[in-house]
Amino acid sequence: MTHIRRAFCIAVAALALLWGGAVARAAEPITIGLSMALTGGLAAVGKSGLLAMQIWAENTNAKGGLLGRPVKLVYYDDQSNPSTVPRIYTKRIDVDKLDLVISRYATNMVAPAMPIVMQKNRLFFGLFSLGINVEFHYPKYFSMLVFGPDPKPAFSKGWFDIAMAQNPKPQTIALVTADAEFGRNALDGARENVKKIGLKTVYDRAYPPTTVDYTPIIRAVQAANPDIVYVASYPPDTAGLLRAISEIGLKTNMFGGALVGVATAAMRQQLGPLMNGIVVTELWEPAKTMEFPGIWDFLKQYQAKAPAEGVDPLGYFLPPFAYAEMQVLEQAITAVGSLDEDKLAQYMHSHPFKTIVGDLAFGPDGEWTEARPIFVQYHGIKSNDLDQFRDDSRITILSPPQFKTGELIWPYAKARE
Repeated sequence: MTHIRRAFCIAVAALALLWGGAVARAAEPITIGLSMALTGGLAAVGKSGLLAMQIWAENTNAKGGLLGRPVKLVYYDDQSNPSTVPRIYTKRIDVDKLDLVISRYATNMVAPAMPIVMQKNRLFFGLFSLGINVEFHYPKYFSMLVFGPDPKPAFSKGWFDIAMAQNPKPQTIALVTADAEFGRNALDGARENVKKIGLKTVYDRAYPPTTVDYTPIIRAVQAANPDIVYVASYPPDTAGLLRAISEIGLKTNMFGGALVGVATAAMRQQLGPLMNGIVVTELWEPAKTMEFPGIWDFLKQYQAKAPAEGVDPLGYFLPPFAYAEMQVLEQAITAVGSLDEDKLAQYMHSHPFKTIVGDLAFGPDGEWTEARPIFVQYHGIKSNDLDQFRDDSRITILSPPQFKTGELIWPYAKARE
């Protein structure tokens, strides 16, 4: 009996040890890693997206986490420098052994990570990356951007539709961008649309990303005398171009395009009336037509935390989509019941998702199955006061019809008044 008791106790102890180890492993956090611009030219936007992801993590952990485990974000500052991205993702995957990796904000910064995640055969989620997978067709890539299965032309199609609906129709166009990944992709799509509608291109040039003086660019555009001007720019360029127009003027019927940054609180405060008249591609505005379920619950959480974090106090640009990206991952992991990336990718390709930016689904290349950008015009801005942007009184949604809130003010000079 003594031997039996001893054997029984040893067995119980072994089971307890095994059970304790299993519980300990189950309690280990699910690690989700990314790089993000916390310093440099893209930091104002990047930090707002990170806060949105942190809110998601807090909300998820308050509900018990995922698969019975808490979630933990592991992030690193890429300094808004594309050259730092490959090293960060290589180290995070090989050394940190992260459960999942996602991208940071911006096409120029997502592109350098793609070869790494493809080589490592990892699931990857691009946040605001335009047409990254058009050439690769990588089956484990997914995009949190609204431009649909053919993203490059979809990025500007609505803009050109608005221009060509005017009387008289424009005949000539100037195309301007920075010589970088985002600008090249955006202009590829714009040129495709220009060709389809038969506009004559009188100016088509890219400036170096290091440009600081934009007056020569605006003078050269004006010398070409285009009816409309389409620009694809990142935040520092956007500010420089609009300041140059304010200083030297620009006579054209419609100006805008992909002026990245104008949807952020920092740029709106900085530029104020300089934005009057521009027609730009955007993703969400606080209009009655775009009140998706849960969007204001999130924004209330975000806006309560934003001042202490020193980030965009409104959060209308990147934050809702950063949060929605994490919602997609959460729903996929919950449905699959594991972190198996092959199974997650299969599920994400074959099921729709409900998010705070609306219902969405992914096609073969990981783009949304339906394009849903909005095209807006800024007008009536009198000062640099941020409160005037808390509603849509200074911003009119021109397209698409289901979100439209008003009509275009034409030409550009009239809208700038």
